[in-house]
Amino acid sequence: MIPSRVLKDFTGVLALSVLAVFATCSTVQGREYNLLYKLQASERLRSIQAAADPVVMNTAHGRGNIQLAIANNGTFGTHGETFVDPFTGEEIPSCEYPRNSDITYLWVGAFWIGAIVNRDTLVSCGAEDMYETQEFWPEVPELGGGFKYGSIDYSSLFYNPNIKANSEEDIICEYYDTLTDPGLVGRDATDNRGHRPLGLKINQRSMAWSYDYADDFIMFDYAIQNIGQERLRKVYIGIWVDGDAFHMTRKDPQWWTDDMSGFLWTHPAPEGYDCVDTVMIAYHGDNDGDPSEDDATKWDFMSTPSVLGARVVRTPADSLAYSYNWWITDYNYPSRDFGPRRQSTPEDPYRYFGSRMGTPEGDANKYYVMSHREFDYNLMWTAVDQTADGWMPPPVNAAEYASGWDCRYLLSCGPFDIDPGQSLPITLAWLGGENFHQNPTDFADLFNPYHPEYYYQSLDFSNFALNARWASWIYDNPGVDTDGDGYRGEKRYCGPASQATKGSSAEDDSTWYKGDGVPDFRGAGPPPAPFIRVIPSIGKLTVRFNGFFSETTPDIFTQIVDFEGYRVYAALDDRPSSFMLLTSYDLPNYSRLAWQTAEGGSGGKWKRDEVPYSLEKLRELYDDPEFRPLQYTRISPYRYESESGTELHYFEKQDFNQSDLENPVLIHKVFDVPNPGTDSTLWTEDDVYYEHGRRLPKYYEYEYVFDNLLPAIPYYVAVTVFDFGSPNSGLSSLETNPLNSNVLEYPQTPTDVVEKKGLDVYVYPNPYRLDANYAERGFENRDQSMAPERARLIHFSNLPRNCRISIYSLDGDLIRELEHHHVNTDPGSMHATWDLITRNAQAAVSGLYYWVVESDSRTQIGKLVIIK
Repeated sequence: MIPSRVLKDFTGVLALSVLAVFATCSTVQGREYNLLYKLQASERLRSIQAAADPVVMNTAHGRGNIQLAIANNGTFGTHGETFVDPFTGEEIPSCEYPRNSDITYLWVGAFWIGAIVNRDTLVSCGAEDMYETQEFWPEVPELGGGFKYGSIDYSSLFYNPNIKANSEEDIICEYYDTLTDPGLVGRDATDNRGHRPLGLKINQRSMAWSYDYADDFIMFDYAIQNIGQERLRKVYIGIWVDGDAFHMTRKDPQWWTDDMSGFLWTHPAPEGYDCVDTVMIAYHGDNDGDPSEDDATKWDFMSTPSVLGARVVRTPADSLAYSYNWWITDYNYPSRDFGPRRQSTPEDPYRYFGSRMGTPEGDANKYYVMSHREFDYNLMWTAVDQTADGWMPPPVNAAEYASGWDCRYLLSCGPFDIDPGQSLPITLAWLGGENFHQNPTDFADLFNPYHPEYYYQSLDFSNFALNARWASWIYDNPGVDTDGDGYRGEKRYCGPASQATKGSSAEDDSTWYKGDGVPDFRGAGPPPAPFIRVIPSIGKLTVRFNGFFSETTPDIFTQIVDFEGYRVYAALDDRPSSFMLLTSYDLPNYSRLAWQTAEGGSGGKWKRDEVPYSLEKLRELYDDPEFRPLQYTRISPYRYESESGTELHYFEKQDFNQSDLENPVLIHKVFDVPNPGTDSTLWTEDDVYYEHGRRLPKYYEYEYVFDNLLPAIPYYVAVTVFDFGSPNSGLSSLETNPLNSNVLEYPQTPTDVVEKKGLDVYVYPNPYRLDANYAERGFENRDQSMAPERARLIHFSNLPRNCRISIYSLDGDLIRELEHHHVNTDPGSMHATWDLITRNAQAAVSGLYYWVVESDSRTQIGKLVIIK
C-alpha cells in the first residue's frame, strides 16, 4: 500500500506516475521511483517501530544554525517522516540549514560499525540503502531508552545540574546492536540471514553551540563498548549519509535528486601566506543551488546555496586509514546502479557486488567498502574517463550522474580492535558552510560533465573549511594543556617568508593551531543569557529580564567575569536576519591599547589590554581625578612614565558606553535596592524575586517597554548578553543568539486581566476577505513557507487560559474544533488562530459562521464571515 503522504510528494496524478516508472526508465521517472521506494521503505520502518517494545524516539538540536533531528538508534534525520519536537511542539526538520529557513539538506544519516568476529565479517548499521534493516535499538523506555539533556546555559530548558554538560545543548542516548528479532531489525536479503550482532553498546552525546564561530556544526561523541564475549578485530567505523537538498515547499523529485557529493582534503587557511588547513570533509550539496524560478540570475528564499558534510574529529588511534565512497542506488534497475570502483589488479582483485556496481548490500560488501581505503573521485567527475588512473570506465549515464543525482556517501576509518569490556571513543562533526554556490548562473554557464573543473573552481569552500577548523578547535583547544603534562599542542607561523626566522618577530606572531590531543569540548562563549519574560498589554510589550548569572559568571577560560552589556531585539518572524536592535545597555568602560616595540627596536604594534577599565579605575591608575581617556588617540597617545620607561597608551570606548539605567524609555532597573552579593545563602526575602520561576536577586532585574505596537500581530522579542571579548585569544566580543531567548507574544490584554475582568472574546479580521491581501501586508505567511490556501488565519483574542473554540455553519454542522490550553499566563495564552481549514482537511468556503468559546466560567457565542 502506498503511504498516504506520497500523495503530497508528487505533482500530478500519483497512479500515472507509478505506472510511468514501470513503463520506461527515463531519467525523471527513475528518480521518481527511487523517491517512492524511499518513502515506502520509511513507512515500513515506521510500522515496525510502532509495534516494537523498544521505542525509537526523536528529538532535535535547535541551538545553533543547524537544526538537526536525532534518533536513539544510530541515525539522524527523519527518513522523510514528520515528527514533533517534544520541547517546542513544532515539526522537527530533518536537517534545516540555515536555521528557520525551511531548507533541508538530509534524508537520513546513520552510524555503521564493521568488524571481524572469529571467522565472520559483520556490520551493524542504523540504516542502509535499502531501508530494510535497522540494527541499532535502544532499551525499552522503562529501562531508560530515551534521551537525557544537558546544557552549560543556566537559562536553557536543557539545563540540568545533575548532568555535566559540554555544550549549550547536549543530547545523550544509548543504543545496542544486540537484538536479533527479525520483526525489529529486519532480514538481510543479500546474506539471506538475520542480523548477527557484534555485541555493541553505543553511548552517544551530540552537542551544539550558538556562538558565532561555532553555530554551524554539531558534534557527535561516541563511546563504543564491546559487551560481547569475543574480541572485535579490525573494527571500522563509518558515517553513511543520504543527503537531499531542497526547500520544504518543493515536494517534487526534481528538487530532491539533483545533488552532488565530494571530498575536501585541504583548504587555504584564512591567514593566507600559503598556510593550509587539513579538513578532510565528506560533503554534499545541490548541484546548482536552485536559482529562483522567476529569475534564474538571482537567489530567492527557496534556493539551496549551502553545503553540508561530515568530518572525523577524534579516532581511537592516531594512525588510522580513511575511506570516502559514494554511490547511486537505483531501486528499479540494478544495472543503472553505480559507484566509482578501482580496476582489478593481482594485489587488489575486483570484488563483485552482485547485480549492482555501487551499492554495497550485505555485511561482507559493506565491510569491504569501509575497509578498502579507497577515496572516490567527486561525483562531478563521473563522466571523465579516468581508466588511466586505475578506475573503471564511466557508466552509460555518466553525464546525467555528473550533472547531479540522488547519491549516498560513506566516510570510514579504522582499523582497531575492541576487547570484551573495552570502550573506545570516536568523535564526528556534522557541519555546514554557507555561500558554497556564489553565482546563480554558474552551473548553467560553466558546467560541462566532461570538464567539470571550470564549475568546481566557482564553488566557495571557505566558510565550510573555517567551520571544520572551529569544530576541531572546540574538540581540542589549541594552546591549552588540558592534562597538565606540559604539552600545549603545536604552533605555526603564517606571514611573510622573510620574517620566518627564529628569534624574529615572526616567532612572536606564531599562533596555536593544534591542541594537546586531549578532548576539551568547550569554546569561549558569552555570559549566560538572562531569564526573560514578556508582559503584554494593548499596543505594548513590557520586557522583564534578570541578569544575575549573566553579570556574575566567570569566563570558562580566563575565569574573569567578562560581562559587558545587554541588547534588546524584536522581529516579525524568527529568521536571524529579521531581528532588529531596539536598545542596548553596556558598562561605562574603556579599552586601553599600548604600543609594543618589536625586538631590535624596529617597528612595533598596538596591543589591546585583556580587560577594559572603568573611568574610576583609569583615574586611579593615572592619579588624575579629571582624566578623560578619549582625549588620547592613536595619533595623539598618552605618554605614561613607568619604571621601565615611557609607555604610549590610547583609549577607545568598549561598545557604546550606553550606561543610563534610570531613563524609562531605555533599559532600566526595576528595583532600587542594594546588591546582595553572589552568595545566595546570605540573601533575605527582601533581596529576592520569584517571577522567573526561581529565586533571583531583585538588584539584577531590568525592564524595557516596547510600545506603539499593532495589537493584531505577534512580535518576537529577545534579550541578549555580550562580553568584552578576549584580545589575547583573538576573539572579539561574543553575544548570545537572539533565536535562543526570544518570546513570541501579541500586544494584547493578558489572560489574567481577561479572566479577572470577564472581558469578551473578539475575532479579527471579521469579515475575512480574500481580496484584502493579508499575506502581502505582512499579517500572515510572512516567511512564505506555506501554500496561500493553508496560510490564512482568523484570530481569536481575549481568550481565557483554558477553553474550547468551535466553529459551526449556519446549519449547525461542526466545521472545526480548537482546544486552547495554557498554564498560568504563558506567551500567547490570550490568543488562538484558525487556519480556515475544516475538520475534513478542506478549505472553508465563503459564508456566515458561528463560533462558540466554552470555558469553565461561561460560554460565549459570536459570528464571523468569510468572503472569498
